[in-house]
Amino acid sequence: DLLSLYLNNNEESQLFTGKSLRLGGSKQLYEDNNTFFGDLSAILIDNMPIWAEFSSTPSNKVSLMSEWETKIPAIINETIHENVTSFAGVPSWMLVLMNKTLEATGKSNLLEIWPNLEVYFHGGVSFEPYREQYKKILPRSEFQYYEIYNASEGFFAIQDLNNSSDLLLMLDYGIFYEFIPMDTFGTPEQKTIRLSEVELGKNYAIVITTNAGLWRYMVGDTVRFTSLNPYRIRVSGRTKHHINVFGEELIVENTDKAIAKACKLTDTEVIDYTVAPVFMEGKEKGAHEWMIEFKNAPENISDFRQILDDTLQSLNSDYEAKRHNNMTLNPLIINIARTNLFYDWLKEQDKLGGQHKIPRLSNQRNYLEELKSMQHPVNT
Repeated sequence: DLLSLYLNNNEESQLFTGKSLRLGGSKQLYEDNNTFFGDLSAILIDNMPIWAEFSSTPSNKVSLMSEWETKIPAIINETIHENVTSFAGVPSWMLVLMNKTLEATGKSNLLEIWPNLEVYFHGGVSFEPYREQYKKILPRSEFQYYEIYNASEGFFAIQDLNNSSDLLLMLDYGIFYEFIPMDTFGTPEQKTIRLSEVELGKNYAIVITTNAGLWRYMVGDTVRFTSLNPYRIRVSGRTKHHINVFGEELIVENTDKAIAKACKLTDTEVIDYTVAPVFMEGKEKGAHEWMIEFKNAPENISDFRQILDDTLQSLNSDYEAKRHNNMTLNPLIINIARTNLFYDWLKEQDKLGGQHKIPRLSNQRNYLEELKSMQHPVNT
């Protein structure tokens, strides 16, 4: 369906004259009670019909390699001589692969390696923090980006228009949808509504019942509707990944947009980030503390911080109210992460590559404290 929508919107496409470079998870399958489980992307690749491999690169053998740091050079060696016309994978990890490919080939952009590139099919994390970096290494104005929204529990939505961030909710995939308004989520007033009752612009947690056997299952994502006819959505965050310690109701969509704007205005690139609260102690007010790893740091971190803070206030009235005159929240704190801090943190937890993601926001400080403890590792 994704390919059909893309080809319908781009009739001159030469997608099938080349191959799709896919970046999936590793084939680390586990068995429990005679049931096998593992990365969704790896299971999909492993179970595709044989003809599907002919239009994809790298080979299944390389795609399913378990060791990320040997997998990347293997992918590069196998793909740089192919006629790649599209990419498919999670933006954060695909960007790592793309930059490694440029380093290995000495090229300045990906079109010098694969001149027939035309589209990147992405999903898994918000594209906003990475958009400008992709534009630099894919300098073609007509290059397309198409987003998909799927999970282990089901395939939910597909971008159905060129140059759009809206995703068409797919209603005929054996999934019954319900929604919990986030303004009552986790409270005694929490209520669940049907699809026909949703409103534009409100944040909802998704509840699904599927013909695969899930019953009123909470996916953990939050969405807001941008159209009701047809139903189109944007993924706004995670039910667990938000900060609401001081009533500020900060969501990932807010921070992703703010990071993107701050980067654009300061000519900066961000690799990854995470945010945690600074809890009030005595008469001391609270704050938000950021850990940001820059690809190229801003010349003036104070300017970056001010743009970031101002943009968050413009996007979120609750955050703005708490920041007004430092009433509840002091100015945000920014830690500049050392090179590869987030990569090393994921490696320590055996979560390199595939579908693994950095938790953007948390109501607790455990992620941030772990990162801070690794900020200046002891040389051994």
